[in-house]
Amino acid sequence: MELRVTNSPFSQEQAELLNRLLPTLTEAQRNWLSGYLTAFQAAGSSAASGTAVPAASTGSVAAVSKEATVIYGSQTGNCAGLAKKFAKKLEEQGFRASLSSMSDFKTNGLKKVENLFILVSTHGEGDAPDNAVTFYEFLHSKRAPRLEGLRFSVLALGDTSYEFFCQTGKDFDKQLEELGGERLVPRVDCDVDFGESAAEWMNAVLAKLGESAAAPIQSSAGSAVADTESEYSRSNPFQSEVLDNLNLNGRGSQRETRHIELSLEGSNLRYEPGDSLGVYPENHPELVDDLIEAMGWNADEAVPVNKNGETRPLREALLRHYEITVLTKPLLAQALQLTANDGLKELLEAGREQELKAYIAERDLLDLVQDHSLKGVPAGEFVSILRKIPPRLYSIASSQAATPDEVHVTVRAVRYEAHGRVRHGVCSVQLADRVEPGDTLPVFIQHNPNFKLPENPETPIIMIGPGTGVAPFRAFMAERQETGAAGKSWLFYGDQRFSTDFLYQTEWQRLLKDGVLTRMDVAFSRDTERKVYVQHRMMEKSRELYAWLQEGAHVYVCGDEKKMAHDVHAALATILEQHGDLSPEEAESYLIRMQQQKRYQRDVY
Repeated sequence: MELRVTNSPFSQEQAELLNRLLPTLTEAQRNWLSGYLTAFQAAGSSAASGTAVPAASTGSVAAVSKEATVIYGSQTGNCAGLAKKFAKKLEEQGFRASLSSMSDFKTNGLKKVENLFILVSTHGEGDAPDNAVTFYEFLHSKRAPRLEGLRFSVLALGDTSYEFFCQTGKDFDKQLEELGGERLVPRVDCDVDFGESAAEWMNAVLAKLGESAAAPIQSSAGSAVADTESEYSRSNPFQSEVLDNLNLNGRGSQRETRHIELSLEGSNLRYEPGDSLGVYPENHPELVDDLIEAMGWNADEAVPVNKNGETRPLREALLRHYEITVLTKPLLAQALQLTANDGLKELLEAGREQELKAYIAERDLLDLVQDHSLKGVPAGEFVSILRKIPPRLYSIASSQAATPDEVHVTVRAVRYEAHGRVRHGVCSVQLADRVEPGDTLPVFIQHNPNFKLPENPETPIIMIGPGTGVAPFRAFMAERQETGAAGKSWLFYGDQRFSTDFLYQTEWQRLLKDGVLTRMDVAFSRDTERKVYVQHRMMEKSRELYAWLQEGAHVYVCGDEKKMAHDVHAALATILEQHGDLSPEEAESYLIRMQQQKRYQRDVY
């Protein structure tokens, strides 16, 4: 129904504003607005009659009780996406939701927060994500304030295949309580298949808040983010057609690296350089068939694939729905409940953690059922203890500005032998061996706000990415070329051999010739008697690199965290000590400040 000026007390301008606003409101927003106008009218009447206006009407008390602060620590973007979704849900319930990453959160305002919700992943071996480190250290320091009156809850993301599962979330949960906070809803620890658990946590928090919430208040402009999500997502992937699948390595290389181009036409999916592509893989058919044979199962038996009771034939379920290549302690414990196996029971006994850790390394479900004689367990019962197969995330190697309807990824095929059998990387070998142009893959975009080009196109950038870690920098350069960014750029790239392993060599040479890439230093570890890596090239160019840092250059690191990223970080610290005349402590503080300023970003795995 359209509001007309002739039959309303509103001016032409007011009527036009209302006609634009009202059709866009959801039912929840219309109900809220109706209550707000009623309260507003009551407040006006009370003020006119000289009676005191209730605090809820003025918004002073309600604004506090309906405030919600959502902060996240995220390395790959999973927690960032969940936090955005949760903040939106809070606003739909009438809360003023403040959303920020932990690196952007102003700690001096923590004592004023009444409802705090933390969503955080655990990175590496129990470490906090890069953008959570500063807040984590603050909260565990003597500077942290007492937080009596704070209500909080924590959603922790992790991976049960790691020893310190969800450790960062556990640490935050414990520390907030020790500082005097009241736990509104118990912490929820999510495994790699976090969708259902995260949704349950959100619903529990909203229900608890609803028990004690005052009247809704107006949401602050821009506090959470508008709903701009595509129809396709992690829970509803897009079936993307494979356009090309090339081996980037030369003949004789010990490696196989695939450059894969996929179509996004018709998906309305959007991405930026620094984001990742999520791919739902299939398990290797040979492993699935061997597992079915070892257990004596019927490949056509219908088994459940979700909590809604949906079923699929067993072979399809093991191919596409369940993880069968990774063993975890919780999985072994659940397997023990299905069979009274003495060997498995001994392995899980207290005090044998190192033996257990050694056993599950590089073994899969077939090893487990063969080593511990699990044959005979019904297929339906067995699959109920398995995790959902998680998507694999790959740094996007293209710019949507340059290739609007495509997305490219760079994937190294993982093959190795362990415990008498050849092992295959689930997704990487599927892409290398079983995916051809014309096939489709279920994909989604994983946004990563922690790995982005500088807002100012004139800012210099230093990119460090050996092997497939160079993928996002191909995207960075394509974006800068397309947008005409004037900032200098410097790439450090490394691999095994110049002749066979120089990924995208001709592209880098063209970018250097065109001036889009200012300079490039390479390190090929197997071409010299002494192995040379990217950190060695950084040290050789340390004076120039320090000069770039002094000019305000942003530093980006992509690749292996355990070795490469650690060595690169140490090299940066050494350069700061040598040329900035800093102590080791001062150099580390300098790098922390760079991270806080988003001048030092890492996409590591």
